[in-house]
Amino acid sequence: MISLIVLVVATLAFRLLGALGVRRLAGWRASAAHGLAVMLVVTASAHFVPEGVTVMPTHADLVRMVPPFVPFPGAVVYLTGVLELAGAAGLVLPATRRAAGFCLAALFVALLPANVHAAVADVPFAGEPATPLLIRVPEQLLFIAVALWVAVQAPRVREEGRDRQRAVPSKA
Repeated sequence: MISLIVLVVATLAFRLLGALGVRRLAGWRASAAHGLAVMLVVTASAHFVPEGVTVMPTHADLVRMVPPFVPFPGAVVYLTGVLELAGAAGLVLPATRRAAGFCLAALFVALLPANVHAAVADVPFAGEPATPLLIRVPEQLLFIAVALWVAVQAPRVREEGRDRQRAVPSKA
């Protein structure tokens, strides 16, 4: 639920900056891309927090969420943290936003079994009771939808390059 709050607050803050004149954030999609990036930095940080830290979820909390059929759960948690950080970086760069959005949607789909497992197996998270499945799945579906929404309207890298070439006057 914290992830959802971070996403909403960050998106609204970026949209406010856009309304105040920051052209990069003038639209809802760009603001949502940046908001999703902030959320990913926050969630990815938990992948690297050692056990014993009580302020936030830890690596050990996330390892417990990994379904038993997934090999090397500790390494998988580190890998998904790195992928979330890479996705966050990709979202803030217009040239890579499209690819990042589609890749993040795929990552969120891949992470869905961990959320289902954590809810069904009643895995506590950061010392708190497990989040119910009826909250986890819709929240994950929302993250998938936002990642796809951001990706769909982002310019393709080739199109962006062609537009730049057209804008450059010829020397002939």
